[in-house]
Amino acid sequence: MKKKGSGDNPWRAAGLVGVMGIDFAICIFLGYYVGTLFGDSPGWIIGGVLVGLAAGILSCVLLVRLVLEDTDG
Repeated sequence: MKKKGSGDNPWRAAGLVGVMGIDFAICIFLGYYVGTLFGDSPGWIIGGVLVGLAAGILSCVLLVRLVLEDTDG
């Protein structure tokens, strides 16, 4: 019989997806906030949101890489 590893736990996968969503939202919100600090111009706000979006994507990629490296065994 196949022994289950820690990567087979559905609760761990659900937790990872939840943390990724929260992390992504926080990065975008912080980008918006920093954009409004520089000025009320739409260019600064859009730039801040785009930087937050890029930071969120990078953060999620690093998080998934860390979790997958942990489950390789």
